[in-house]
Formats: sequence, C-alpha cells, structure tokens
Amino acid sequence: MTERHFVIEDADPAILYGVGNQNLRLLRALCPKLRIIARDNVVKVMGAEEDMAFFEDVFRQMERHCATYNQLTEENIVGFVKGRQPVDDEGQPQGAIVYSASGKAITPRSENQRRLVEAFRKDDMVFAVGPAGSGKTYIAIALAVRALKNKEVKKIILARPAVEAGEKLGFLPGDMKDKIDPYLQPLYDALQEMIPGAKLQEYMEQNVIQIAPLAFMRGRTLNDAVVILDEAQNTTSAQLKMFLTRMGWNTKMFITGDCTQIDLPRQTQSGLVQALHILRDIPGISFVEMGKEDIVRHKLVTKIVEAYSKKPQEETPLETAD
Repeated sequence: MTERHFVIEDADPAILYGVGNQNLRLLRALCPKLRIIARDNVVKVMGAEEDMAFFEDVFRQMERHCATYNQLTEENIVGFVKGRQPVDDEGQPQGAIVYSASGKAITPRSENQRRLVEAFRKDDMVFAVGPAGSGKTYIAIALAVRALKNKEVKKIILARPAVEAGEKLGFLPGDMKDKIDPYLQPLYDALQEMIPGAKLQEYMEQNVIQIAPLAFMRGRTLNDAVVILDEAQNTTSAQLKMFLTRMGWNTKMFITGDCTQIDLPRQTQSGLVQALHILRDIPGISFVEMGKEDIVRHKLVTKIVEAYSKKPQEETPLETAD
C-alpha cells in the first residue's frame, strides 16, 4: 500500500471539499479502493500505486477547476472521474477575464473595457482614464488576478494616494494599517469579489497581494508583478514619476484615474494630467479613455456624470437664513 500527500496550492480548500465536505465524500464514494483523509490544505491518500496515479490526475483537475471558476459541483467531480468534459466547462462566456468568488464570469461590458484588456495584453504600461463607474480599476484588478492565477507574475501590488475627497478626517485612531485602510477599501472590495476569502487572506499574509499607500512605493523595484495605481489624478507630478520608475522586469503597470475628480490642493498640478501629455508618444505605453457610455454602475450614475460635465465650473451657493 502506498501513501501520498497532495497539497492544495491554487484553489480554496473550502470550495474543493464542498459544504460539509460533500465533495470529499463523493470523491471517496467514487474511489472506493482508496482511503482519503483531508486536513486543511493537505489530502492524504492511501492505496495501490495504480489507483493513486488515477486519483492524482482527477484531483489535480478538480483543483484547476476550482482555481479557475471558484466553484465545484458534483457533476464536475463525476465528469472528472468518468473521464468526460464537465458540463460546467461547456458554454462558458467568451472573453471571460476571470471568475468571481461566487463563480460568476467577469467579462468586459463595453468596447473601451475590451480595449483595456487588449492594451494590457499588448503593452507593459496602461493608462486608463475615465469617469466614476466605468470599470477602470475593476477590469485592471481582474486582469491582475488572472495573471497571478496563470502564474504569469508572482504578486499583485495595489497602490492609492492617501488623499481625502474634500473632507478633513483628522487624526484617525489605531496603528498604521488602521489609518490607511479606509483609503484602500475600494481595492479590498474588488479583490474580495474575485478571490475567495480564505485564499485572499493567505495571499495577503504571504505578501503575494500587497495593498499600500503610494508613499510606500519609494525605494522599491517591482519585479514579476502586476502593479496598479488607482486614483492617479490625486498624485503630484513627483509622486507619479516616482511610481512609474519603480517598474522592474516582467512587470505590468496599470494607472487609472478620473481627471474630473482631482482632490489635490488648489494650484497643485495633477501628475496624471501631466503624464498624459508627456508620455503620450512613448512606444509600449497604451492610453485608453473611457466615457459615460462605459459606466456600468446604477443608471443614475451616468445621468449624474452628464449633469456635472455640462456645468463643471458652476457652483451653487447654499442659501443661509437671516
């Protein structure tokens, strides 16, 4: 009798084992000659060598399926054991970038979003500029997650300038992480939608996924990574130059922003606005400009963006009572 240990590396064990270990119980029933014991992310299997080789093939297919689709059904497992293509692999949406934590396909939903995907494939640096809700950051993070899952890069680095959006928050309580997390919450939200919770926690503990304020980028050389700078309109020229020059080998950079929502102090030029002029003609850098037609949030967001764009400079003073 042979004993082997299989370590789950790419998938979330909770999805692989199923609710109440139902997938594991089915696998045991379909492989009655083997003794299968699972604990955390390690599966111990005991049995004959020929049965072990068959199990390894089935198990790795299950793991790849979980890592790709973030779901695993009984029909999938039976399909792998019987040696036929699982039903869930058939009829998947064309052009899916990655699958959400709930198994939903994340796909480009507009022509400019498709241009973002193509620009990321073609060039190592991509500027995506457009209004709120046009999917700039969401698509960028989806592409980064796909690159990580496909082992094209070793880590994802997400950065944001810690600039208050017109409010003075004062001295926030807590340690450094507590103080900066509110600025980075939109990035956490996108990641939590695309990566199962346990796996995301593991990635962050191992620094495979890093989220940090822009100031923390100084002095670093970023290799083998997808690096995303969000809200780049709130960087100064010096800050953005510093960020762009962190680029190392086998690294792709995504810079996103909305030039109509600059929260910098008056008389301070946005680094993003300047970069769009300075870097426009450099080969290897793509620029994708999004519009209100790309907005994929609530339909009212499009109308709000249109209303503000018609009267960008007008300010309506609040009436005060005598």
